[in-house]
Amino acid sequence: MNLYGLIGYPLGHSFSKKYFTDKFANEGIKDSFFELFPIEDICYFPQLIKSESALKGLAVTIPYKQDVMPYLQSVNEHAMEVGAVNCIRVLPTEMIGYNTDIIGFEKSFAPLLLPHHKKALVLGTGGASKAVQYVLNKLLIPFLIVSRTPSGTEISYSEINNSLLKEYTILVNCSPVGMEPNEDFMPSLPYHFITSKHFLYDLVYQPAKTKFLNLGELNGALIKNGYEMLIIQAEENWKIWTGTTV
Repeated sequence: MNLYGLIGYPLGHSFSKKYFTDKFANEGIKDSFFELFPIEDICYFPQLIKSESALKGLAVTIPYKQDVMPYLQSVNEHAMEVGAVNCIRVLPTEMIGYNTDIIGFEKSFAPLLLPHHKKALVLGTGGASKAVQYVLNKLLIPFLIVSRTPSGTEISYSEINNSLLKEYTILVNCSPVGMEPNEDFMPSLPYHFITSKHFLYDLVYQPAKTKFLNLGELNGALIKNGYEMLIIQAEENWKIWTGTTV
């Protein structure tokens, strides 16, 4: 048996489980299963690996994309540079960490950029945010990181005003704010300053249109949710787990 899964906490509705269960059925992939592994603390990770001998690969979600790294025998150079892992290949002698958020975000984000999308605000500081920052650097797009508890060069949400939004026309929500079951929440922004010059990208995909995206759309902004990113990322995970890419 080949077992794959997702670690995180809490794990409610899972894109990954449905996606891979459907994939196995539709593509006739035999003797393969995908399970959810909600672990309350990353310290239980070694116990999980030991108890599930059929594991071949794991996806990693909030809040363990950074915390899981010390438990791995090696980490791909891109994931190491990002400082976060969302994909683990489980081999008999080692576990290798990768970051497929990078390719998922870039392929779903970059084709929509317009000439006036020159600078970005990155909302949130977690593992997904680090992958977004990596891609923005690669695309030579300057950015500011926005945090509820800013440190260093980060800025607070209260510092976002009309002047700043005229300059920073890309807004990427990397936080879980607005995700089911908390659909009534949204990042604290002056949405009345959003215009048709803006591009709002939300890594959240459930609901399909968060309040963040809905308010942007009402003001004429280009919007996109994280669904395509998840599909691209899932297929990249599968390639890694099955050894068809490195």
